[in-house]
Amino acid sequence: MFNALRFLGWPLLVGVLVALLIIQRYPHLVGIQEQSIGLQQAPASTAAQQGPYSYASAVAGAAPAVANLYTTKVIEKSEQQPLARDPLFQRFFNDSLPRQRRMESSLGSAVIMSSEGYLLTNNHVTANAEQIVVALKDGRETLARVIGSDPETDLAVLKIDLTDLPVITLGHSDRIRVGDVTLAIGNPFGVGQTVTMGIISATGRNQLGLNTYEDFIQTDAAINRGNSGGALVDTGGNLIGINTAIISESGGSQGIGFAIPVKLALEVMKSIIEHGQVIRGWLGVEVQSLTQELAESFGQEGRPGIVVAGVYRDGPAERAGLQPGDLIISIDGVQSADGRSSMNQVARARPGDEIDIDILRNGKPLTLTAEVGIRPPVKAGPK
Repeated sequence: MFNALRFLGWPLLVGVLVALLIIQRYPHLVGIQEQSIGLQQAPASTAAQQGPYSYASAVAGAAPAVANLYTTKVIEKSEQQPLARDPLFQRFFNDSLPRQRRMESSLGSAVIMSSEGYLLTNNHVTANAEQIVVALKDGRETLARVIGSDPETDLAVLKIDLTDLPVITLGHSDRIRVGDVTLAIGNPFGVGQTVTMGIISATGRNQLGLNTYEDFIQTDAAINRGNSGGALVDTGGNLIGINTAIISESGGSQGIGFAIPVKLALEVMKSIIEHGQVIRGWLGVEVQSLTQELAESFGQEGRPGIVVAGVYRDGPAERAGLQPGDLIISIDGVQSADGRSSMNQVARARPGDEIDIDILRNGKPLTLTAEVGIRPPVKAGPK
């Protein structure tokens, strides 16, 4: 009997295990309904994942239109002398303190935008530069002159006098999507033209405190010192942004880089070339966000709006009747959710246009009409 069980035991055990596997894999064969938990399975496909194995074609098309910049400026260092701040020392030299002068060099990049020789770069790359040398990928070098700059978007327009210039192809920065592959081309640390790859991490980034007007493309493509003013291109080699800044604790790339969308950069460039400056709409008002405490004081809990903190003397807002303490609810029908967005909305308006401003004053609704002015280069103080 024992020998018979031992002889039949292994086949029985194997049979039980096989039966359990069949029940687990095909429960419907034995009348057990399979429980659905709402998983979504991708369709079976033998095709390879879409996307190129190389971005060499995109780089070959875009890289020649990205130039390296080498700038020099004179730095005076009188304030670094030990006795320079001593009043007796200053009186003895009768404001003729000996000054140390030295040349400071910096690196950057620029994008060739047109065959006429116009280049786009960052304002912080060329600001106060005594000399700007442009080095092209084909080996040519020349001096550039600054046509104009816009510190509020950190853009500058340069002009060079060379023929047969390679020109970047413009992309559509308003059509990019988070997750799209992108390439950054520039001159990091002066090692020469370099290409890095990443994706679009975010769009429409603002309130970073980098510029007055912010609408950044965020990317994790490596951007380092010297990349500023270089090109951010798509996988077709089309320009979608001008590389501008990074957020980093170490000073090196940490995967959080920002570029100015080409659509905004083109608007700035055209205005500088045509008018010598960027023409922006201006209301002449200082605003602040509606905090919870302010909302309670206005009786506007849960409602968007911005508070008028100051009004510039003889500005469009003052002429329209706007007063400090007014609560702006909307401008031309667009809700005023935060001050930066609302002031950007005004900046995009054409000077001379009239806009309606819906406000609350002492709890009462009121609509004012203001004529948009031209934003002055130097701010006057609010009254």
